Amino acid sequence: MLMVLVCSAPCYAQSAVRDTATHRMVLISASYAHQLPGGDLADRYGHNSNVGLSIQRRTVHELLFGVEGSFLFGNKVTEPGVISNVLNGAGQVVDQEGVMADVFLLQRGWTAFATVGKVMHWLGPNTRSGVVLKVGGGYMRHKVRVQTQQNIVPQLEEDMLKGYDRLTAGPAAMGYIGYQYLGTRRRVNFHIGLEIMAGVTQPLRAFNFDTETYNITDRLDLLSGIRLGWILPIDRSDDDRFHYY
Repeated sequence: MLMVLVCSAPCYAQSAVRDTATHRMVLISASYAHQLPGGDLADRYGHNSNVGLSIQRRTVHELLFGVEGSFLFGNKVTEPGVISNVLNGAGQVVDQEGVMADVFLLQRGWTAFATVGKVMHWLGPNTRSGVVLKVGGGYMRHKVRVQTQQNIVPQLEEDMLKGYDRLTAGPAAMGYIGYQYLGTRRRVNFHIGLEIMAGVTQPLRAFNFDTETYNITDRLDLLSGIRLGWILPIDRSDDDRFHYY
């Protein structure tokens, strides 16, 4: 009798791990991507960083449905002459006190997507890991942040700033292919893959003060990069109890 119990115990444990493939699961992920611009975006910015947060629900059929958002930031603005008409003859910006001001041009923006995906166990060591394909639709928004530090420059304050910040936004799509690993004991859970974003955007400012032209051009803004993220998996079985491995 003792031998039967000893032999049956490991078999039960292995079955419990395999059965997690039939459980509903919520995946919460925090991630980082280093992105390169393309299309019209490459004429305005250099490379940027992107931090994101996503929540996905995995079904018993290995489908993923979720929402995700990201904040993008960079310190390379490559579009020439953004504040050219604020510069004096020496190429400097002077504040209201007549003192030379430190002005920095930075990239800021965000994205939001609703996503759908699929997990395929081509390379997974268990039923919860494998190749992930994902697509999404949503919104992209970005601008040039004109930062004047401690100086007050009247030409770059409040409503006047809108003539320089190049605020742009519009509908966007994204695609992702990567690898997801969820450890059986929940100690190591991550994903890594290639991500591409494409926004069909428009300027939200009617007029640029530096170029003295109206903004009427539609844009195609592209971002691509490698995204690496940490995952918190919440496995909920049909008996409505949470399970952690």
